[in-house]
Amino acid sequence: MNITESIKYIGVNDVDIDLFEGQYAVPNGMSYNSYAIIDEKIAIMDTVDVRFTDEWLRNIKDALEGRIPDFLVVQHMEPDHSANIMSFVNEYPEAKIVASAKAFAMMKNFFGTDFSDKAIVVGEGDSLSLGRRELTFITAPMVHWPEVIVTYDSYDKALFSADGFGKFGTYNAQEDWADEARRYYIGIVGKYGAQVQALLKKAAALDINMICPLHGPVLNKNLGYYINLYDIWSSYQAEEDGVVIAYTSVYGNTKKAVMQLEEMLKANAAAKVLVFDLARCDMAQAVSEAFRFSKLVLATTTYNADIFPFMREFIDHLTERNFQNRTVAFVENGSWAPMAVKTMKGMLENSKNLKHAQTEVKILSALDEASSAQLRELAKELCD
Repeated sequence: MNITESIKYIGVNDVDIDLFEGQYAVPNGMSYNSYAIIDEKIAIMDTVDVRFTDEWLRNIKDALEGRIPDFLVVQHMEPDHSANIMSFVNEYPEAKIVASAKAFAMMKNFFGTDFSDKAIVVGEGDSLSLGRRELTFITAPMVHWPEVIVTYDSYDKALFSADGFGKFGTYNAQEDWADEARRYYIGIVGKYGAQVQALLKKAAALDINMICPLHGPVLNKNLGYYINLYDIWSSYQAEEDGVVIAYTSVYGNTKKAVMQLEEMLKANAAAKVLVFDLARCDMAQAVSEAFRFSKLVLATTTYNADIFPFMREFIDHLTERNFQNRTVAFVENGSWAPMAVKTMKGMLENSKNLKHAQTEVKILSALDEASSAQLRELAKELCD
């Protein structure tokens, strides 16, 4: 498949995978992207997952029509992108490998060799001539591994962005880009907002017509939309106004309170309300939406003098990814010694710029007049 006259897509689609990285549900599969840049010399950009070795090697041969690649550029060493380095070397023993110094050290760990006889080590600002075009390498440490580089092709004005701007789903999945890109970004890259911001500043100095990521589609229209979302996500700002209610409930009484709060918020014309039962929902989706919206309600029971396990997991996911700049409200339920609000606040105490709602809802086993009044007051506060 031609991306441009000289850039060809040689990646693969994985339609059988159920969990990416062993934890993220991918109902529309996953793509492992690889590209051939064809000039006087030829560069192959990254490899693919080990389960697709034969298909990938066939794609290279079909794209090159009898020519032999000169370089393999390794931008990122996660196995879904690097697993076939040895297969490539066996197929094309004269080709050189282009990567960062840290990537070559990782190759030693993965393959037992650092390929020193064919290594071209590159760093910030280094370049590689293919003929008419020159590839320039930009370091992107901790986006989201330390060895990462991205590559700029000034001829086609293409940025090969490694895992940046990737998404869940196959290459041609018919779905909203932002939803699955957000879930991918928050889950996998979200901790490293400062590093993504640094990369965005470097990219701002380039004339970019297209972005070629390692997962998901090539982006070649309305790039400002995608870059703006990445700026929002990596600076931990709310994408839009709205309320996410994340809850756990043992016997249904906390759930009843959450359902009442949802109705009250909608009656007060809250911009948008999403409710997640943390014991049953896609946890990654709940986390993603908590980063998307401006306000978060955490509702759970006291459990073993702590909080219900799914709520603890949810908050751990938030704090691991630097959750900040939000309004957070608390609803707790306990029959004799409610501890949930204290515990949740303690888990969030190192999160930056969190505003706690003044109204806290305390349920003693089941809703009563007092706790229902607190729900009404909380709904009003969140809407104001």
